[in-house]
Amino acid sequence: MQTVDATHPVSAASASDERSLRVLLAGTYRIFAMLGWTELIYNHITVRVPGPERHFLINPFGLHYSEVTASNLVKIDLDGQVVDGTAARVNPAGFVVHAAIHRAVPDAHCVMHTHTTAGLAVACSERGLENSNFYSAQLHDAVAYHDFEGVTIHSDEGPRLVANLGAKRLMILRNHGLLAIGETVAQAFARLWTLNRACEVQLATASLGAARPIPDEVSMRCTRDALQFDPRHGAGQDVLDAMLRQVDRIDPSYKA
Repeated sequence: MQTVDATHPVSAASASDERSLRVLLAGTYRIFAMLGWTELIYNHITVRVPGPERHFLINPFGLHYSEVTASNLVKIDLDGQVVDGTAARVNPAGFVVHAAIHRAVPDAHCVMHTHTTAGLAVACSERGLENSNFYSAQLHDAVAYHDFEGVTIHSDEGPRLVANLGAKRLMILRNHGLLAIGETVAQAFARLWTLNRACEVQLATASLGAARPIPDEVSMRCTRDALQFDPRHGAGQDVLDAMLRQVDRIDPSYKA
């Protein structure tokens, strides 16, 4: 019988150096592409680079997620200025939200933003996320909301977004999409996957009529019992490793 190595050489490492972090982030962009969490050449995943400088890695503007590699990721500062000497472009509308969070939230080492159909549909609904399924029940009092202010190119929106975020690490950008924050790439991914899955099930349930609500006390218990976000239980690392193994089987070119 064939056995599966449950580790992954990229993310099993601490990603404490820039090279390993680049490989990990590029692989995560490929995971998003595999899952269909893409929006042509738009949206972003950003990660802080280890070291004293407040520098971040982001995808180069103009590439599809399936084209992102470790070497073509762009290093920028908090103002979105390229600092690695490359001629790559960065989408200014993309980094405004990320910069505000990276600047104000000390543990925001990774920020993910998507426009998935299910996530955007829930973001456009008046009620937002309903507590009516297995996945939403794991997010009791964990999701913040920020009202739509237009295309995110104005830095003055940042403080309002951070104020609305508060101590939460998931956000529904109304009429816009989903956002997740993590101390690691794996933690941000686990959070975003759970929120997006909750939105998918909510969207499917809507076709059947009114959803059956989950009592708050049950949801509070589910949230306490859900360990996938907790660093003491891997904080999603095993999930991310498994997804990276799938990407490796499809196309390992992201490591270049």
